[in-house]
Amino acid sequence: MEPHLAPDPVADATDWPAHGTERRPWRSQSGRGPRADRDVRSIDVRLPPRIADEVYEPSRALRTHLATALDGLVRLDQVHGRNLGALNQLLLRTESIASSKIEDVEASLSDYGKALVGQRANASAVSMAAATEALSGMVVRAGTAGELTAEGLRRAHHDLFRRHPDHARNAGTVRDRQNWIGGSDYSPRNALFVPPPPETIDDYLADLFAFANRDDVLPLAQAAIVHAQFESVHPFVDGNGRIGRTLIHAVLRRRGVTRHLTVPIASGLTAHRERYFEALGDYRRGRAATIIGLLASATMWATHEARRTVTSLQVVHDDWRERLDHPEPGTPLARSLRVLMAEPIVTPGVLAARLDLDDAAVDDVLRRLHAADVVAPLTPRRADRVWGAHEVLDEVRDLNTRIESLSLRDAGDRRDGPVWARAWGR
Repeated sequence: MEPHLAPDPVADATDWPAHGTERRPWRSQSGRGPRADRDVRSIDVRLPPRIADEVYEPSRALRTHLATALDGLVRLDQVHGRNLGALNQLLLRTESIASSKIEDVEASLSDYGKALVGQRANASAVSMAAATEALSGMVVRAGTAGELTAEGLRRAHHDLFRRHPDHARNAGTVRDRQNWIGGSDYSPRNALFVPPPPETIDDYLADLFAFANRDDVLPLAQAAIVHAQFESVHPFVDGNGRIGRTLIHAVLRRRGVTRHLTVPIASGLTAHRERYFEALGDYRRGRAATIIGLLASATMWATHEARRTVTSLQVVHDDWRERLDHPEPGTPLARSLRVLMAEPIVTPGVLAARLDLDDAAVDDVLRRLHAADVVAPLTPRRADRVWGAHEVLDEVRDLNTRIESLSLRDAGDRRDGPVWARAWGR
C-alpha cells in the first residue's frame, strides 16, 4: 500500500487535556537588552497536564492509520533488520541528519563523516555526529533495559553536548532557570511559548516516564504524545528538539515495535517543518490527534523509502564485488565491503580495527578499493586521510530527499492539502 496522510483529526477536536497558564513574577537577571525587556515584571508560563494515567482514544479512522503505519514498520524491521545490520547504521545517520536539519544544524556529509570518526570538523558536523551518538545510545538502552528513565535521558543529552564548546558544562543537566521559545533574547517578552518553571521539571519528567513506560497505549500514539509532552516540558537549556525526537525511537524500541532498525522519521517531519511545529501547538491546545497523525504519516513515508534503500544497497554491494573480481568470502577485501556498508566513512585506523589488520594490510585493501572506485579520499592530505564509499553516501542523501519528496507529493495529491493541516482551517 502506498503511504498516505493521516485521517482528518478535526473530528477529534479536543481529545487530550490542554495546557494551563500561570502568571509568575519575573525580573531580568542580566540587566541587558532593551528597556522593554528590563521592565518585564511578570510572565505567563504554560503548565502541561500530568499524563501518567491519561487515556488516549483515537478515532476509528486514526486508529486504522496508526495500525497501517505500525504494520509496515514492524515488517520492515523483521524482514530486513536482522539480516542487514548495515541498514540500521545508514538509517541512524539519515535520521540524525534530518533531526539536526530541523534545528538548522547542517554540514556536508564529508564533514559529518570526519566528525563521526573523530577527525577535526566544523561545529555543525560535530553536533550532528553527537546527535547520532545520543540517538543510538538512548535507543539501545531502551531496548536493553526495557524502560525509559530520566537518567537515560540525561545520558543522551550528555552525549549530545559533551563536545560542545558552549554547552559542555551543562551536558546532561536539566535547566535551573526559566527558558522560552521565540521572542526576545533577554526576556520572555513576546515569546511563542514559555515552558514550566525549573523547579517543576523533575516532577514533570517522572510523570512523563510513567506514561512512556506503559504498555496499554497504542505505540505510535504513545511515541507522539511522549515527544510532544517532552517538548512542552523543555527540560534542557538546549537540545530539546533533537532529544525529544530521539524519544520517539526509544519508545518504539521499548515497546518491541523495532528490534533492529531506527527509521528516519524526522526526514518526513523536515519537509513539513512549520506544520510540525504547529502540530506541537495543537497538542498544547488539547488536540493530540494532529501530532499523532503526522507522526504516523512520517513513519509510513520513512518505511516506504527504507525498503527501496534495501534494494539499492544490495545493488551497490553486488556491483562492488563485480568490480573487485568477486573476492572470496571471509577475505579482508570481502569483509571490508560489509564494513563500508555500515560505516561509509572510515580512516585507515578505523578499518584496521574493524578488520583486525596491520597497517600494511589495510593500505593494500584501501588501494584496491580505491582502484575499483569503491572508495575515494574525502580529505586532501595523506596524513590522517579519511575515505568515503561515495555510492553509500549518495544513498544517505537520496533517502532523505526521497522521504521529503514523498511526503510533499502525498500532500499535493489531496486537493484540500494535508488532512492534518485542515485541522487548522488551512
